[in-house]
Amino acid sequence: MNATGRLPEGGALERIAAALDRISPPPLSAPDFAAADAFVWHVGPDRLEPVEQVARIPFELLVGIDRVRDILLDNTLRFAQALPANNALLWGARGMGKSSLVKAVHAEALARLDAARGQLKIVEVQREDLPSIGRLLGHLRRASARFLLFCDDLSFSQDDQHYKSLKAVLDGGIEGRPENVLFYATSNRRHLMPRDMIENERSTAINPSEAVEEKVSLSDRFGLWLGFHPCGQDEYLSMIEGYCAAYGVDVPADRLRAEAIEWQATRGARSGRVAWQFFCDLAGREGVRLR
Repeated sequence: MNATGRLPEGGALERIAAALDRISPPPLSAPDFAAADAFVWHVGPDRLEPVEQVARIPFELLVGIDRVRDILLDNTLRFAQALPANNALLWGARGMGKSSLVKAVHAEALARLDAARGQLKIVEVQREDLPSIGRLLGHLRRASARFLLFCDDLSFSQDDQHYKSLKAVLDGGIEGRPENVLFYATSNRRHLMPRDMIENERSTAINPSEAVEEKVSLSDRFGLWLGFHPCGQDEYLSMIEGYCAAYGVDVPADRLRAEAIEWQATRGARSGRVAWQFFCDLAGREGVRLR
């Protein structure tokens, strides 16, 4: 009833109902996992949005990270076949293909295992949405497919409590982690928090070891730690040569080498990302479309 003691009219009732839906949205209905092989998890309201075409680099073009590439692929293939597998933390130098590897490995597993096609999904979760991870696991637990949860650029700052939500994925709480869910995360930090923050915790706490243990030990819950390190010049040039061969960019070797070295010198770094950026510039100048 309004201030006059009368019930609101039809238009007002509709606006009130819409406002209540925004405050407390209806629960997510059973997702259609047949819609795609890749999804993005959103909250407010909860939903799994299918991704028709994933932005990724072909598996065979990931040069200079052969060892970690093969380890992650083997882990993923075992998981796709319902065999024991580990959660994985990909950490290390920026631009060296950590997130590209996760997406490429998913595609390669689908290509190698016909039985996995349509049954091995990848779901991207944003770091700020980790508190909703319990609701997502509830939906995935009831599905017949198998899921790689993927969180890119995972790290935690001072007083950040999101890491507690992540334990629901890694340890699973009282229910245990769903058998059909595996978690892959990338980070520039091995312990998911800045070194100066760790040292500050140690210096100001009454019991220094206990103050740091809870946050630092989070990375220990990943069964696989895969390190990525800055590449050398030979690896950097090999990446570019691989891109040129794959996309049909024909440039004299001496010119390619000189321009590639000049490019990385102006950037002040060598990495897979820098190699790809140079190649995109080169392909554009040569009039080659990348598809």
